[in-house]
Amino acid sequence: MVPVMTTSPHPLVIIGAGQSSLAAARAARHAGLSALILEAASEPGGSWPHYYDSLTAFSPARFSAMPGLDFPGDPDHYPHRDEVTAYLRRYAATLDVEIRTGTRAHAVQAADDGGFTVRTADGQDITAAAVIAAGGSFTRPIRPSLPGAESFTGQVLHAADYRGPKDLEGRRVVVVGGGNSAVQIACELAIAAGPDGPDRIRIASRAPLTFLPQRREGRDVHHWLTSSGFDDLPPAWLLHRLPGRPVMDTGDHAAAVASGRLVRRPMFTALDGEHVVWADGTRERVDAVLTATGYLPDLGYLAPLGALDEHGLPLHAGGLSLTHPGLAYLGLEFQRSFASNTLRGVAADAAHVMGPLAAHVRDAPARVGL
Repeated sequence: MVPVMTTSPHPLVIIGAGQSSLAAARAARHAGLSALILEAASEPGGSWPHYYDSLTAFSPARFSAMPGLDFPGDPDHYPHRDEVTAYLRRYAATLDVEIRTGTRAHAVQAADDGGFTVRTADGQDITAAAVIAAGGSFTRPIRPSLPGAESFTGQVLHAADYRGPKDLEGRRVVVVGGGNSAVQIACELAIAAGPDGPDRIRIASRAPLTFLPQRREGRDVHHWLTSSGFDDLPPAWLLHRLPGRPVMDTGDHAAAVASGRLVRRPMFTALDGEHVVWADGTRERVDAVLTATGYLPDLGYLAPLGALDEHGLPLHAGGLSLTHPGLAYLGLEFQRSFASNTLRGVAADAAHVMGPLAAHVRDAPARVGL
């Protein structure tokens, strides 16, 4: 049995050391709060080190910097995965905050004084007046139920399992999804397959693919997102009006689909042995199905609190818990805006939740006599 070790109380514990957590630590410092970051991995960086090898940020460097540290290199270049990872580790080094790596949050429980106890996987009990859950979602990929999967003789994997074309070299592959990752991976596989690409690589989506040009009138789309205020529109407005999930595109991906170099088909109806069965009844032999179907927040450590719904999703408004004062979330998709859960948007979300958290830590109602 692992012995329980109890540490002295902390004003704020932040779970995770990715972009959202680092933004939270900076916001906490400006609010006068001392923060402790718990990170399961050996270094800060969040999900970025684990994405597929060719991934680049969708925003240019000038729109990928976080407050207090410029992104190095040409402001108009699109940083590679490894550049973002290195940047986040430099950013962490600029913060006056303790980061305990190799420390996984196992369970969070409510304390009698209105705070929280964070139990770690190695048996520590860390007490905190407030907690920010910002551990990301890469460890909880959405793996859809595919009809007939139990009979399928090929491989079924998720984008979280994919690193590069060599993983699927020489194989017939259907990529499932209609978002950025699905299209990028499918195009990468089609290019790697060369002349065989149109015969071996398919992308299957429930709706036709839609593309958002990466540049318009000589400027990256992120200039228009920020200068127009689009980034700040509330999620309810956006989700009602967005045409599905448009794919950011410099022109190459749309051209690949239009030319037939990448074949898009409506979602298949079933897997059967070594085949997919398409909606029109035709059958096609495939060796692998790769689902690029997104991720969900990995918040199982909050289950003891009763802070999650029946799907394991947080009960919150704009990142502030609806069940527990002093609990907040960062890094949720569309948490407050289109820019939430992006390098350019996490600082604004962190500032939004930090004021109420600081008031909770300082017991603001008691200070004013309530």
